[in-house]
Amino acid sequence: VQGTGGSSAVSKCSAAARGYIQDRFLRLLAGRQRRRAPLIHRGYYIRARAVDHCVQDFLLKTQSLARTQILSLGAGFDSLYFRLKDMGLLHHTVVYEVDFPNVACQKATLIKGMKELSALVQDTGREGLGAITFSGEDYKLLGVDLSELSELERTLEEAGLNNEIPTLFIAEVVLTYMENTRSDALIQWAAEHFPQACFLVYEQVHPEDPFGHVMQQHFRQLNTALHSLAQYPDCEAQQRRFLGKGWTECSVMDMNEFFTCCIPEDEQQRMQTLEPFDEYEEWHLKCSHYFVLAASKGMEPSWTPLLPSVTVPRHAGPVWMAGSVPAAVCARLSGVPGLRRYGHCSVLIKPNVILTTGGFGEEHGQHCRMRNFHVLSKRAGYWEGACVTQNIPDERWDERLYHTVTCLSDTLALVVGGRTSPSSAGLGMLWLKFPENCNASGPDDVAVELVSLQPAAEAAALRWRHSTTEMTFKGEQYLFVYGGRSALEPVLGDWYFLHIPELSYTVIAVEGPVPESRHSHSACSWEGGVLIAGGLGAAEQPLGSVFLLRELEHGFRWQTIETHPPLVPRYSHTAHVHEGKLLLVGGVWFLASSVPGITVIDLMTGLCLDYVINVEHLEWPLMLHNHSSIFLRNEKELLVIGGGGNCFSFGTHLNPEPVSLGLSSILISH
Repeated sequence: VQGTGGSSAVSKCSAAARGYIQDRFLRLLAGRQRRRAPLIHRGYYIRARAVDHCVQDFLLKTQSLARTQILSLGAGFDSLYFRLKDMGLLHHTVVYEVDFPNVACQKATLIKGMKELSALVQDTGREGLGAITFSGEDYKLLGVDLSELSELERTLEEAGLNNEIPTLFIAEVVLTYMENTRSDALIQWAAEHFPQACFLVYEQVHPEDPFGHVMQQHFRQLNTALHSLAQYPDCEAQQRRFLGKGWTECSVMDMNEFFTCCIPEDEQQRMQTLEPFDEYEEWHLKCSHYFVLAASKGMEPSWTPLLPSVTVPRHAGPVWMAGSVPAAVCARLSGVPGLRRYGHCSVLIKPNVILTTGGFGEEHGQHCRMRNFHVLSKRAGYWEGACVTQNIPDERWDERLYHTVTCLSDTLALVVGGRTSPSSAGLGMLWLKFPENCNASGPDDVAVELVSLQPAAEAAALRWRHSTTEMTFKGEQYLFVYGGRSALEPVLGDWYFLHIPELSYTVIAVEGPVPESRHSHSACSWEGGVLIAGGLGAAEQPLGSVFLLRELEHGFRWQTIETHPPLVPRYSHTAHVHEGKLLLVGGVWFLASSVPGITVIDLMTGLCLDYVINVEHLEWPLMLHNHSSIFLRNEKELLVIGGGGNCFSFGTHLNPEPVSLGLSSILISH
């Protein structure tokens, strides 16, 4: 547990070095410096913003009072005191920090040995008295185990903590490392002994969904189990905990809500453009698994969310589920290499033959962008898998992610767009050629040839997280390339009609309200037109709209499909159409109470029904984002291939094998 403070300081320091947070003291306290990934920077940014939001709120509400105090529990190598002092915000506030004795001693030594730090804090020379490792006029550093409450109380009293003045308690990923009986006792002690107080908590939540499982496993491996989660698994349980332990007011929100409601839009945009970034799913999942809580008693509630300029509809409570869909591992496919990947594309190139290309995954025990193509073929009722031979004379597969593949004939598929790194330009188009009779003897005999393209339509392809859909206009075949993002534009709302087979640009009139720009949406062919659903919009907010691009005599018209109840906004899902019903599979949404399963939208009536996926027969967490899915109409079965992602600092989760979802019970024709 003591090690978590050092690693957290290094991450905060890296975020500060990239401009996410303004803090010149972190590098002095962190010791070692390492550059972390953009996803980690965002995670520590939101953590710092949440803590600062509450601290500034407390200082503002108590600025007219003669004396106040802040007690930071498990403070580690945090720089809070030095930042506040440097900003001139501690005229009448004393900061007390508590951590394990050896952590407090290390920090005291650091402060004394560094002029920039020691100059800010006047050393009164009272340290060395028992657990007080450093004592200044307005800063006390105490070495005590927080779980020893009587010892903590005695040391705080000795250091001069005053029960009668307004006090802010801060516990930033601290209480969860303590046994619940001890952390509960600490929360209750603070409420009972301090008539005017606020208590700020930032820590993990939602242990039982797939991301939660990966998160818990990570902390168990570090030997720092998260004790709070079993008893207090969600924000409501944490709120009840504080209200039941003597606090009179308590507000709590997860970090997706905090980001949307408490960070001004211009600051959101500033943060979003600091580094090339393309891990939206993991960012939003991380944010739904952390919360910030502010409890108070005897003083104004310490929580004032900034009202956003656009209020985000908050889905109250859990989604009502109309039923469940069984998930099963495909027989004979366990251990088949090559399908542990995400950001890839799978396409049916023949009946019962599925080609999977690209993405990021596992090859030869290493995590990398995937070079190998993979084929699944069904024979005698069973799927078999194999890596594909690539006949590539001078062209090498460029290891792309977030591309599309559209099968245009028995021997030809078109790859559009994709990327290698999020800072590089999108990639162009490729033809994939395969033999006509490739189903005869199983997956091993499928050979794929790559042919590079420099068509006029190259601009349409320089994007990723877009959609490419087959459609017809006046009896002619077209591909409709829509949305996505590029290295320069975080979200695109344009579209291209490409005439098949020569892929020439064609201008076709489109009328009606233009859908807002989006990427990571779904697109399906339906009745000659295209159905677009969900996606991630311009402010990195999930969208819940469904549009139909409908053929008219002289062109097309965008038409909104109203759903009721309204579709929960989501992105990174897949979609299929079956007998007038749109099926949405998985994805990421901001509802922390559940993960998206299968949503069925009746395109005639707009009725929208959600179904949970029953995973009791799977031995591993099923992550349904960045996956691909193939709908097998005759069997009324969905084959989910790959999926998962880099789960913040908790490790990469890749769904280990394809999963079959049986849809026959929910697709009964009415």
